[in-house]
Amino acid sequence: MRASPAVLLALLLTFIAVQASPAAASSEDSIAVTGTLLDTRSTPPKPVPNVQLSVDSGGQQIAQTRSGADGAFTMPLPGSADDLLGETITVKLDTATLPSGTELTEKNKTSFEIVVKTNADIPISYRIGPEAPAGPSGLTKAAQSFINGIFLGLLLAVTAIGLSLVFGTTGLTNFAHGELITFGALMAYFFQDSFSWAFIPALLIAVLLSGVFGYANDKVLWKPLRDRGTGLIAMMIVSIGLAIFLRNVFQYLFDADNHQYTDVPIPREPWQIGSIDISQRTFWTGLICVVILLAVSLAVQRTRLGKATRAVSDNPSLAASSGIDVNGVIRTIWIFGGALAGLGGILWGMNYGFDYQVGFKILLAVFAAVTLGGLGTIWGTMVGALIIGILTEMSTLVIAPELKYVTPLVVLILMLLIRPQGLLGRAERVG
Repeated sequence: MRASPAVLLALLLTFIAVQASPAAASSEDSIAVTGTLLDTRSTPPKPVPNVQLSVDSGGQQIAQTRSGADGAFTMPLPGSADDLLGETITVKLDTATLPSGTELTEKNKTSFEIVVKTNADIPISYRIGPEAPAGPSGLTKAAQSFINGIFLGLLLAVTAIGLSLVFGTTGLTNFAHGELITFGALMAYFFQDSFSWAFIPALLIAVLLSGVFGYANDKVLWKPLRDRGTGLIAMMIVSIGLAIFLRNVFQYLFDADNHQYTDVPIPREPWQIGSIDISQRTFWTGLICVVILLAVSLAVQRTRLGKATRAVSDNPSLAASSGIDVNGVIRTIWIFGGALAGLGGILWGMNYGFDYQVGFKILLAVFAAVTLGGLGTIWGTMVGALIIGILTEMSTLVIAPELKYVTPLVVLILMLLIRPQGLLGRAERVG
């Protein structure tokens, strides 16, 4: 039986009316926030059901739902897609509804804003992982920083002794002292990289060469300038130029890459003492520094060379008139100062790595240690280095670790303003 044209026309009009009705337009023109919650503690990740999510707009909640058994969720947004374009919505996840012992791996997704820029659904993915362990307490952090500061201070003391001795005997503020530190670190690396030497022989030869390099500095440059009566300010400016020259030579010969020593007999793994971690390398480095500092203290206090050094530091003219070979004392100081600076550079590189300007990077901390303790005083340098090391590491409790080496600069400025002679130095009239 054929349908009449009137019936066909009526059916067609009905279909058009249904398609054009507001309800149909609304359902096809709406958008939703959709996504899936997955637990990454298992492989493959498992869905996470029954987690509550919501959407706010203008401070009012406009949608809310819970994830289903498959971890999926859909939150239709009221209004048409065109009306929502350019609007800012806030998607929130109630962390209290997460499974016990878990948290979002992306914590910023707990609540975040989205600007609607499309008329399609807005997909969001969440990943849930194991709950992060609680960080160390403030007391533990302070104790760890204090221990690290002691070891840093011991290392700074060894590198700073040469600078302090040179100033005490000649009055020279040597800005090229950082390059003596770098020289030792690079020499040990050179023997390892070029000749495949073990670490200990490379260290010993590098320390000897650092002493020779210190002697060469005095023989070729500083003694001729002293003999000509060059002023201390002019010599200080020369030391700045020497530092820049040597730094560029080091870069040319060894590139700007960061280097590491090989075949170091001390492992990096830390020892756990309660809640404190102490690196094995850091511990043995500190022990070596303590032995060196004790040896230097005894040598300055009891040996003939130590007594002559103190005499030259107090009054070079009077020491010379007493029969002391002032130039011989200064030459010896340059040798030992260069060797200790080179050893300090090697120990620093063993723990932290190094490049062509490692000495320049820590020179500020070295100067701060010498200035704080008192220029030209051995024991003041040791005390100042320990204080600078502790303050530098403790400052990470309140500032970013990347900024901790600003602390020596602050201490240096304050000491120059308040007590220029240092903690153990004595005030002197100038002019």
